[in-house]
Amino acid sequence: MDKNVIVYSTPQCPWCLRLKQYLDEKKVRYKAIDVLIDPYQSEKMVGKSGQTSVPQIWVGDEIIIGFDREKIDKILELK
Repeated sequence: MDKNVIVYSTPQCPWCLRLKQYLDEKKVRYKAIDVLIDPYQSEKMVGKSGQTSVPQIWVGDEIIIGFDREKIDKILELK
């Protein structure tokens, strides 16, 4: 899989942890960004998605808000 995957999250968010665990299980490489420690990335996230909620998973121009396994599997072509 050659897709650029970015996960915006916070350390205390249980759904963020579940999302990252799921991606790890599926051997998906991703860049994790903690929006609590990086205000620039937090502003970038909100500017592009219009949402402050996490987790957000960005795959190219596609954005998924929350841990929506069905959408993640479809966009990443996972089984």
